[in-house]
Amino acid sequence: MFRDFNHKLIIRILGSLLIFEAVFLLISLAVALFYSEHEWKYFAISSIVAFASGALLMIAGRNARPNIGKREGSVIVTNTWLLFSLVGLLPFWLSGHIPSFTDAFFETMSGFTTTGASILNDIESLPYSILFWRSFTQWIGGLGIIVISMALLPVFGFSSVQVFSAEATGPTKDKIHPKMNETAKRLLGIYLIFTFAEAVLLKFAGMNWFDAVNHAFTTMATGGFSTKQASIGHWDSQLIQYIIILFMALAGINFSLYYFIFKARFDKIRKNEELRFYISIILVFTILIFITQFSGEVFSWQSIEQKFRDSLFTVISIMTTTGYATADYALWKPVTWIILLIAMVMGASAGSTAGGIKTIRILIIVKYCYYEFKRIVHPSAIIPVRYNGHLMKEDVTTRVLAFVLLYFMIIATGSIILGFSGMHFQEAISAMITSLSDVGPGLGEIGPSKNFYYLSDFSKWFLSIMMLIGRLELFTVLLILTPAFWKR
Repeated sequence: MFRDFNHKLIIRILGSLLIFEAVFLLISLAVALFYSEHEWKYFAISSIVAFASGALLMIAGRNARPNIGKREGSVIVTNTWLLFSLVGLLPFWLSGHIPSFTDAFFETMSGFTTTGASILNDIESLPYSILFWRSFTQWIGGLGIIVISMALLPVFGFSSVQVFSAEATGPTKDKIHPKMNETAKRLLGIYLIFTFAEAVLLKFAGMNWFDAVNHAFTTMATGGFSTKQASIGHWDSQLIQYIIILFMALAGINFSLYYFIFKARFDKIRKNEELRFYISIILVFTILIFITQFSGEVFSWQSIEQKFRDSLFTVISIMTTTGYATADYALWKPVTWIILLIAMVMGASAGSTAGGIKTIRILIIVKYCYYEFKRIVHPSAIIPVRYNGHLMKEDVTTRVLAFVLLYFMIIATGSIILGFSGMHFQEAISAMITSLSDVGPGLGEIGPSKNFYYLSDFSKWFLSIMMLIGRLELFTVLLILTPAFWKR
């Protein structure tokens, strides 16, 4: 039954990735030393644990066969997120800043999956190094632990094609280079450029360097962890908010399109239907929510601009699954909650750092439904679904439909489970949507001005798993749970 499964290679790759996490922890250790914080010792312990565990796994996986398939890729990706979270929680837990193991795991999984759901009630009281590690987990997870590490995996002699296939999001994958590790390097380069650019702009807009770097990490990761309890609303600055609006929107676009811009292949941008659809949905949702802000009273131009900015910020933050807040949308009219829940489910573009179903899948379904109506009117006509001028294969359309159906089935089932655990309907369904879509804030008691601290331990563990399933596009994790996956 397990004869063809390459266990040793899985163990060896997981070991190498843990060594990378050890290095990431050392960076946070350096931050602790820079600010003369005693937390450096907890990062040292955590880094030693990561390195020792990684080294042992690499030794256990020596002489592994070099072949890697889709099954191995799925197991590697799923276990990487779990292992990274279990090791990554150590600085929070050992330092006592998050004394509950459950809470520490929830916060760390929320970080690596770029969900942004938090259990912290006094963020400003945390040391710089802990805040940095919290933001850094999102930056690491943003482009994907695997995609980032893929650029370095060839050092260990690993092939990364199947690993990339298991982690990459969306029904289509744009190749920007024949070699997967070169693709990863280019994506990582784009990610670094945008992170650096945003940090510099936020610094000159009024943030200090620490806050600017942390928010650049969590904006480009579409994660939403902030160094302030009030999130971006802490800064009463139009410029800061518009800068973050811009970079959230950029982070929600397929990163391969930026590479095509650098290569002056503007036809790829012009013909991209998903990009047009993504921008259109943002504009429509922003206008709808902006309209709901008016109740007949007289407004000044200043208040009109603020309402528009809050509407635009909230729509982009939710749709890109970043989860930042400048206003408490729980206080807005209930119709806006429906719009925002739809935005949570939709998500942004495939190939971005955002979660959700992805706009490309929504677009394909819209096209499929439209053409199905045409087929009913013209039953003898052959009307295939086209995307970006190319015919969509029937199996791709089928997978998209299956994905969306499964998505809503999980939301419905999970909401019922959370309901039995004691959560109210509004919180249960929004918690499922926000966790599976990796958004962060929900509605009611888990809204933007509150958090997940008061949930039961069961709910926190359950939602942590939902974050992982959503981050890895459902099938990667769920396939591992099927008996057929483990058969020859």
